[in-house]
Amino acid sequence: MQEKSVSEAINYRRSVRVFDENKLLDTEKVRQCIQQAVLAPNSSNMQLWEFYHITSTTIKNKMIPLCFNQNAAKTAQQLLVVVVRKDLWKKRVKDNLKHIDTLFTPKPKSEKSRREKVIRNYYEKLIPITYVDFLGVFGWIKYFTFTTVGLFRPMYREVRAKDIRVVAHKSAGLAAQTFMLSMAAINYDTCPMEGTDTLRIKRLLNLPFGAEINMVIGCGIRKPEGVYGERFRIPFSEVCKEI
Repeated sequence: MQEKSVSEAINYRRSVRVFDENKLLDTEKVRQCIQQAVLAPNSSNMQLWEFYHITSTTIKNKMIPLCFNQNAAKTAQQLLVVVVRKDLWKKRVKDNLKHIDTLFTPKPKSEKSRREKVIRNYYEKLIPITYVDFLGVFGWIKYFTFTTVGLFRPMYREVRAKDIRVVAHKSAGLAAQTFMLSMAAINYDTCPMEGTDTLRIKRLLNLPFGAEINMVIGCGIRKPEGVYGERFRIPFSEVCKEI
C-alpha cells in the first residue's frame, strides 16, 4: 500500500483501541518509525528520552495488566514505551559539546567566534544553571531571582525542577506524536495510553529511579471496530485565536 503524505497521515491517525491480532507488523518498519521519532524537535536538543520497543510476547503479556487490561494493550502486536530521562542531562550536555567540537575549528578561546562562544556558554553555563537543583531549594532561589529580573525585562521562568520536568515531558510527547504519524504514513496504527501503572512498568523494564514513563503506545493494524466512532473536535473557531 502506498505511503501517505503528511496531511493524509494526520487525517488517517486515530487512537485505535482494538487491533487485528492476525495482521502482523514488520518490526524493522516500526523501528524506522522510532528512528524518525528521534528527529522530533526537543528543548535545547537535550534529547532527554528513551524508547523501549517491546516485541517480546512474554514482556508484552506482562505489560497488559500494567496498562489495566486495555484492549489497545491486549490486542497490540507491539508496544512502545516512551521514557523521559531528565536524569541524563549532564551526559546530554557532554554529547552536545562533543558535537559542537566537530562544528568549529579548534582555536584559542580569544580567537573563537561570537557564535561559538554563545553556543558553548549555553551548554556549559546556562543549561547547568537551569537543571541543577538540590531538594528544591536552589530551584526556588532561581525562581525568585529570575522573577525579580523579569520585572524589568523578558525572562525565562521555567527553572524549578517541576518546570524542567514538564519541559522534558513536552519534548518526549513531540517524539511520540512524530512516531505515531510515521506509523500512520505506512498504514500502521497506534494508541497512546496514559492509563498505566508507571511504577510497575519501570520495574519491569528495569529503569533507574530518575526515569519517568511518558506514555505507552499500542501498535498494530486496526479492526473496523477498533476506532470508537467518528472523530470529535471542538469547533476550530473556539480553539484558534487570530490576533
